[in-house]
Amino acid sequence: MAACTVYTTQSLNSTCSISSPTRTQLGSHQRQVVFYKSSRGRSSRGRNVSVISFSADTVVIGLAADSGCGKSTFMRRLTSVFGGAAEPPKGGNPDSNTLISDTTTVICLDDYHSLDRYGRKEKGVTALDPRANNFDLMYEQVKALKEGKAVEKPIYNHVTGLLDPPELIQPPKILVIEGLHPMFDARVRELLDFSIYLDISNEVKFAWKIQRDMAERGHSLESIKASIEARKPDFDAFIDPQKQYADAVIEVLPTQLIPDDNEGKVLRVKLVMKEGVKYFSPVYLFDEGSTISWIPCGRKLTCSYPGIKFAYGPDAYFTHEVSVLEMDGQFDRLDELIYVESHLSNLSTKFYGEVTQQMLKHSDFPGSNNGTGLFQTIVGLKIRDLYEQIDANKAAVPVEATKA
Repeated sequence: MAACTVYTTQSLNSTCSISSPTRTQLGSHQRQVVFYKSSRGRSSRGRNVSVISFSADTVVIGLAADSGCGKSTFMRRLTSVFGGAAEPPKGGNPDSNTLISDTTTVICLDDYHSLDRYGRKEKGVTALDPRANNFDLMYEQVKALKEGKAVEKPIYNHVTGLLDPPELIQPPKILVIEGLHPMFDARVRELLDFSIYLDISNEVKFAWKIQRDMAERGHSLESIKASIEARKPDFDAFIDPQKQYADAVIEVLPTQLIPDDNEGKVLRVKLVMKEGVKYFSPVYLFDEGSTISWIPCGRKLTCSYPGIKFAYGPDAYFTHEVSVLEMDGQFDRLDELIYVESHLSNLSTKFYGEVTQQMLKHSDFPGSNNGTGLFQTIVGLKIRDLYEQIDANKAAVPVEATKA
């Protein structure tokens, strides 16, 4: 039998030159933006040339997380919400990290490493260290794409560990920059229309790495511990602090339904949503602004041990007022998720059951039976709604100007 408790509370190093306008074959005036970037690492690059296109301003989304924390899965869920498969640039470098669909372009910020794998080893720095990344170029190129200008973006080759020649990126409707540092540089942060941080607790991160590296790669427990400990100081110094700037944070924690659990197979996941963000209304359970504890397991939702528990309520996160939606446990049958969906509001769905449809569509994705997949899907729908509001607002401006 479902149980619900409700407590009502008060909501708490590059240079840029711009040439004069030129006439194109199509008769449109364009300007050429040239980024001159010095070559570093073990590969060389010539100057990067980008040409302005005349698309509307690009909406920019930032996604931050440590390596191996689910960024790729989140990107696949997000691009699926907008429709169309996300694929590497056609005819380009087969080792490109970029994914392009009809609406979205996803850029991996590893491409802005200023040091290749060997250069980092020589200097004794990790990829998490800002000294191994070119934030000037990152800012210049994200800004150019946001303004509708194509850029020649570098490529970090994860196979060879070297910096490959650049690739041409056209401004999309939605640009997603994902990686270690999307909110580290204040200039880049100002360009973001919405930002997300995937916050995987140390206990879960360790459990996941053991499952993957011991079972699949034959690594020893000692080597896994050493790898995690080697990265931790830089993660704590440069990556983790970014979550204070995020508009939404997905926290993945050990379950509280199983005493002293350390396997990381059953998870407690929180969706922390900042209040007062333009074009974004936090999702709520039952009654907006109240404090809710809900155990839905019963005739309408099949739950094997240890069951499922939801919670919702207002809270404070750093200096921000937030709403927090929480799920502990996992689903046995995804088709029954419609029961949970029907009790959530502000989902920004196009039709009844869209969250459930998206989850069923990607039932083979990691996290599809728990809160990681559910909340990633919900955030994807909210980003679609945010984009549509921004796009509608831009379209309304000329109309208002005409009336005036």
